[in-house]
Amino acid sequence: MNIATTLVFLAVATWISGRGITTSQRIQFVLVGFQMVVLLVFVVAAFVHVASGSAPAGLAFDPSWFNPFSGLALGAFVVGVTGSIFAFWGWDTCLTLGEESKDPKKTPGRAGLLCVVSILVTYLLVAVAVMMYAGVGEEGLGLGNPDNSENVFGALAEPVLGHWAGMLLFLAVFASSVASLQTTFLPAARTMLAMGAYRAFPRKLAEVNPRFLVPTYATVVAGVVTAVFYTVVSLLSERALLDTIAALGIMICWYYGITAFACVWYFRHELFTSARNVVFKFLFPLLGGIMLAAVFVISVGESMNPDNGSGASIGGIGLVFFMGFGVLLLGAVLMVIMRLRQPDFFLGRTLTRDTPALSGEADVEARR
Repeated sequence: MNIATTLVFLAVATWISGRGITTSQRIQFVLVGFQMVVLLVFVVAAFVHVASGSAPAGLAFDPSWFNPFSGLALGAFVVGVTGSIFAFWGWDTCLTLGEESKDPKKTPGRAGLLCVVSILVTYLLVAVAVMMYAGVGEEGLGLGNPDNSENVFGALAEPVLGHWAGMLLFLAVFASSVASLQTTFLPAARTMLAMGAYRAFPRKLAEVNPRFLVPTYATVVAGVVTAVFYTVVSLLSERALLDTIAALGIMICWYYGITAFACVWYFRHELFTSARNVVFKFLFPLLGGIMLAAVFVISVGESMNPDNGSGASIGGIGLVFFMGFGVLLLGAVLMVIMRLRQPDFFLGRTLTRDTPALSGEADVEARR
């Protein structure tokens, strides 16, 4: 039943994403705005309970909560990092929509920064409020209670907000899920559009719908791949969510990391021409790439242990390893196939430093 319900929502989200960027934008404004307001109300209510003494056995605020090196085991630290990377995943959606923005030179960058900051602030506020309200005990509302681990908001909604207001928190979680679905399809479709245009992928993926002005075919492909991935994972693991988050964290580390290194390489001739370039084109991307590469290597090793995921395994090796590293290997195989079938991109013939940006379907057709 869960699989069927999820597939229905995937189909709806795919349909919305294929109706044009304006439709997606309006829906995102409503969904994200609603969930942010509800989460802030939840945080304020939790702090009010703590201040009035009506909260359960919570924890007093401790600055050490923000110290990742305070006695954490390596496995727990890596799981936390990959989980946080997954939580931030999607912030770059606005960057992939640059050509569809009102001011493509400024708006996407500002939106990306605002997205990262808002995610960080919201997460920290909710995390601190929940720990101060419920604590980490293994009984009652404690975060260490196994009965609460699958759905913390489900356990805390009514005690913190009351019966009717608590229902809004469930709706906020639902809104977040729907909004996240769109941030899966939008950047994936635009990435496939670009790769198809420059012949790194089949040219069919570069087609733009003349009515909605979006890559409809690529959007549908992204929806189908997501549906297949979710269905397979759900059938292999009873706790698919935990394994999926860990596996996606590995994949995100990989492609964010190589993007950071690619940034340094692309700007290699101008890295030290100014202090600004040293910081933003060299140090920041290089350090980010190194950190993500380190987390990737450690995560792949830790993912082989079933205990670091849901416990599901294949041949004694954790399912997370096959989902994360296995999908990357599959991507490498597909890349080799495309290299053999359409070598122009891989030989540097369709995309170079001097290649003008493609701005529409006519340009894509011309490049063919």
